[in-house]
Amino acid sequence: MGDVLSFEDLSITFGEVEAARQVSFTVRKGEVVAVVGESGSGKSVTAMSALGLLPRKAEVTGTIRLEDREIRTLPGKQLRALRGNEIAMVFQEPMTALSPVHTIGWQVAEAIKLHQDLPDVHKKVVELLSTVGLDRPEERARQYPHELSGGMRQRVMIAMAISCDPKVIIADEPTTALDVTVQAEILDLLRELKNRLGTAIVLITHSMGVVADLADRVVVMYRGDIVEQGSVDDVLLRPEHEYTRRLLKAVPRLGTGTRQAEASQEPVLRVDGLTVLFAGHKAVDDVSFEIGQGEVLGLVGESGSGKTTVGRCAVGLQKPVKGTIALFGQDIANLSAKKMRPLRARIGMVFQDPASSLDPRMTVAECVAEPLILHRAPKRNERVAELLDAVELGEQLKDRYPHELSGGQRQRVSIARALALDPDLLIADEPTSALDVSVQASILELFLDLQRRLKFSCLFISHDLAVVDMLANRVAVMYRGKIVEQGSRADVFGAPQQDYTRRLLAAAPVPDPVEQRERRVSRG
Repeated sequence: MGDVLSFEDLSITFGEVEAARQVSFTVRKGEVVAVVGESGSGKSVTAMSALGLLPRKAEVTGTIRLEDREIRTLPGKQLRALRGNEIAMVFQEPMTALSPVHTIGWQVAEAIKLHQDLPDVHKKVVELLSTVGLDRPEERARQYPHELSGGMRQRVMIAMAISCDPKVIIADEPTTALDVTVQAEILDLLRELKNRLGTAIVLITHSMGVVADLADRVVVMYRGDIVEQGSVDDVLLRPEHEYTRRLLKAVPRLGTGTRQAEASQEPVLRVDGLTVLFAGHKAVDDVSFEIGQGEVLGLVGESGSGKTTVGRCAVGLQKPVKGTIALFGQDIANLSAKKMRPLRARIGMVFQDPASSLDPRMTVAECVAEPLILHRAPKRNERVAELLDAVELGEQLKDRYPHELSGGQRQRVSIARALALDPDLLIADEPTSALDVSVQASILELFLDLQRRLKFSCLFISHDLAVVDMLANRVAVMYRGKIVEQGSRADVFGAPQQDYTRRLLAAAPVPDPVEQRERRVSRG
């Protein structure tokens, strides 16, 4: 089977920075090649170079071929004709890749119209949205990106990518924002496309479970160099390079958690009968749970199940239509902003995306100091220095801006800011989902250490079951706005009572290709 896409001695520099050095690998028809490595390893710039999507200041040398054509030096018009039609891209962050002012249907139709002349484009749009697993595709086509969950937006991106049956799909972290059941469906979809259409896939990911599930071959990059490549079985089961071994060691694994459920104490947060409506739809339906002092409750479930809405209600950012939310024994459901202020001083929040939750005009020190200023805390400079030290950022980074930090460093700033006022309750909404495995491991170790020392309670919202298994004392499982199961971490993950929980556990990929193939077969 011939090579569809090949990179030969590809080097990319930005000024004096070498982003990629003499990178060489090939992708055959119907093959999935996973490119893995830490942030800054050169994965994305290598893939982006195939579509000519690098900044103008980038200097690129070497050869990139699509079948027998050299495409690196193609003029702009020919390159535009190739994008989306022969090589398609699935971007990591769909919220920034999709236009906020156009409907989903309009954007998918635009991708089709650029390359095809179909008599009924709308019918094709609806078929594509259905193919990628969106419910009510006719209705979804009329919606805007902000009306969809992160997982739904990523499905739209994949629908656009496959709209013209391309020869190659470059998928940059296509499952990062997705829960395990949706992720399994997307991986099955990509596998079906490559088997049915012979589509070649370049998969850029930090999830070794996704690599084990989908990839045929693996390319490992470190600081711009390829340090190892080979079959998925060889690289994941018999790694030769020390860096590959470190990456695999950092992967959290389901079933290794040890935290026990805490003895019942006066709850820091009690939610009873919580119901939230969005446009007449019950986003949260009669949800009840409580979090004791010093306890971590993991809240898991699919995208759109209501997890984030519950977290926003818990800190007063979303008003319910029914139910009780008691913070530290006080019902906040109908409190005014003024009366909520002293309670907010006892709550910290870590958002999913630190790049959008940190003010780009403020330095690291100013971001961390912001809650201290709002609540008129004394000795602010000393407290900021103490917090930056606690999250292992140090004095040297305090005057940098968020865009000058890596993803892991920005998330550490978010954690420092959330802990600035020594909160009794922390709401952490997918705080590690966008991080590569080694950075995620350090953030999780930091979180565990801080939580043990500071004894704050935490609602930890995540779709990564292995991460929740590592951190949580108890687990609550949400499905379509309802909590369908909750209990100790050991009970929920070790002996689940509900079919949905069992499906979640079965869908969670493991970084062992042999075991993952067996799990996929048993899942049906």
